[in-house]
Amino acid sequence: MNRKQRINKILSKKFDNYFLEIIDNSNLHKGHNGFSGINETHIKIILTKKDRIPFNRLNIHRVINGLLEEEFKNGLHSLEIQIN
Repeated sequence: MNRKQRINKILSKKFDNYFLEIIDNSNLHKGHNGFSGINETHIKIILTKKDRIPFNRLNIHRVINGLLEEEFKNGLHSLEIQIN
């Protein structure tokens, strides 16, 4: 299972009231700090709300960063989170 699949599996359990899209942007950072652009080091997460219930954007960022702590320890370098 690659990093995108692991992240999708982890976040799908917690954010079932969102549509979830995981994008590997590593190729855009090739050469930056020695990154090859192929190791799924830079990930963008797009969450799109399925309902109109209010949410706390900062809390969602904190939860995601906590859930992905092991990924950061194992090579994830950058995480971009977009919430719609």
